[in-house]
Amino acid sequence: MSSILTNNSAMVALQTLSQINKNLGTTQNEISTGRKVDTARDNASVWAISQTMQSDVDGFKGITDSLATGSAAVAVARTASESITGLLKQVKSKIVAAQDPSASQTKLQTDIAELTLQIGSVVSAAQFNGLNLVNGSNASVDILASLDRAADGSVSASSITVSGQDLSIGTGGAVTNAFTGSGGAVGAANENFSQTLDAAGTVDIGFGANADYTVGDKLSISIGDKTATYTVTAEDLATGNVAAETIAVGVADTIRSMGQNVSMVVDAGVITLTNDGTAAITVSGNSIEAGAGGLGALSTLNVDDGAGGNSGAALAAIEGLIQTSIDAAAAFGSSQARIDIQSDFVGKLTDSLKTGIGALIDANMEEASARLQALQVQQQLATQSLSIANQAPQNILSLFR
Repeated sequence: MSSILTNNSAMVALQTLSQINKNLGTTQNEISTGRKVDTARDNASVWAISQTMQSDVDGFKGITDSLATGSAAVAVARTASESITGLLKQVKSKIVAAQDPSASQTKLQTDIAELTLQIGSVVSAAQFNGLNLVNGSNASVDILASLDRAADGSVSASSITVSGQDLSIGTGGAVTNAFTGSGGAVGAANENFSQTLDAAGTVDIGFGANADYTVGDKLSISIGDKTATYTVTAEDLATGNVAAETIAVGVADTIRSMGQNVSMVVDAGVITLTNDGTAAITVSGNSIEAGAGGLGALSTLNVDDGAGGNSGAALAAIEGLIQTSIDAAAAFGSSQARIDIQSDFVGKLTDSLKTGIGALIDANMEEASARLQALQVQQQLATQSLSIANQAPQNILSLFR
């Protein structure tokens, strides 16, 4: 039935054209933005996930910067530690030369003093943006390394902790009367001693009174190529305790931990040490006041035997100092390697997150292009169909001619 009031064909054609135009607009928007999900209206769930992932990507950009600066700071500390190790090796060569009776110990001591000053300069200059990891001012520093998102959506930060090292020389000197009553060649003010023991040879290692020590003073005993260090505690100096006796017990325990072929008898604050081996060994002691840096003993080294020095004790002490700087450089090297590994991982993780975001919201341009052409054809046909449907009422007039 034909009607001049209701044109069903035109309404159907109009609805079809309207839907085509809507789809065409959506497709054109995908092509212009490159995204199939551009706003929450397009797909609320996917859009929310993509925004969360994008926020993580933005956060990891900051972490990448943190790791870069952290790696640079640790690299400065590592380089300084390696330089100090090299300088300490030069000091050792001077000390070895001083063992020669024909050497000019005074001139060699001058060289050692200059090298010591240079080591202090390296320690002071080894800072990155004010952060110095080798002068003992920073026990540790935390470098932001990652953002960890839990299943419930909560986020926590994780860090890489880099331990600071103390390679400073400090202001502390030797401990006066640290080795009172010790045998062998005893240094000025009983602050160090040294003696070579033949097989079955013995040496007495004595210690001072309570008033001679401060909590934190360090007493280093070197036997052959190994050094053990004991730190004076508050208990050693407590009222009612005799410092010489409590310290002697602590030092003896420390020496035992080295595993050297020696035996000891501790009595009345004196350690009687015996060489149980068949070859001669050098036993020496060195002291460092509390407040001195990790290389504080460096300032007490004196190879000028004619001016109150002790070249034998200096030779034993320098080995421990070199090992301290080697350990510091190795620790920084390990930390820097871990930071660099984490930085590489964060970079790859960021790329993976970006790929995931793209899979969620990026438009398939090949598909969008093909769909656009199809919709344009459909639009033309729908327009033609609507035009034909609008002409239908005109045909009714022919019935009345």
